[in-house]
Amino acid sequence: MSKLNLAGVGMTSQRTRDRLVQRLCDQGISNFEVLEVMRTTPRHIFLDEALAHRAYEDAALPIGFQQTLSQPYTVARMTELLLAAGPLKRVLEVGTGSGFQTTVLAQLVDRIYSVERIKPLQEKARQRFRTLGVNNVHLKHADGGFGWPEKGLFDGIISTAAPEQVPAELVEQLDIGGRLIIPVGDNKSQQLTLVVKTEQGAVTTIIEPAFFVPLKSGVIR
Repeated sequence: MSKLNLAGVGMTSQRTRDRLVQRLCDQGISNFEVLEVMRTTPRHIFLDEALAHRAYEDAALPIGFQQTLSQPYTVARMTELLLAAGPLKRVLEVGTGSGFQTTVLAQLVDRIYSVERIKPLQEKARQRFRTLGVNNVHLKHADGGFGWPEKGLFDGIISTAAPEQVPAELVEQLDIGGRLIIPVGDNKSQQLTLVVKTEQGAVTTIIEPAFFVPLKSGVIR
């Protein structure tokens, strides 16, 4: 994706991005491809202009509608976990949001199917994908908790919002050997969780504490 070199200046410059990647390394992110995509993806264009100068802080930032752009560590960690068993072809994303996590994944997997319940956020993300030349992402305006069953089975699923329990619908849409990365819990306590689907059933592993916006039902137009 050659169009990704949208160089920033000052607080959005390549030097600032390089410092962010060094922090990610210091925090334990080790997948070189993930780090390189985090280095080259212009995170500042996924925020309103007033917040762009904060884009390379390791912090979650608001994008409207009570939603957030996840902190860079979280994006890198979830992406690294998703790819840990090898290359992926078909990935479902629950919660397009700003489109940043989508864009990171789009450079590392063959095809992304991304579901977003808030139409204005989806439309902003769609425009950013066009600007960046991201053309392997398919978008759907729908309740993300139900996934995108007609496009499954998926060999990876990632959720950027937290249900109180792992949705059975998402596990059903995983192929055998497929990996689901999802935060699980309420507004007091959440755990980033890995679910791997095997011939014998789903195997769940708790990764680390997390804090995400809740996975809500219904859609906003």
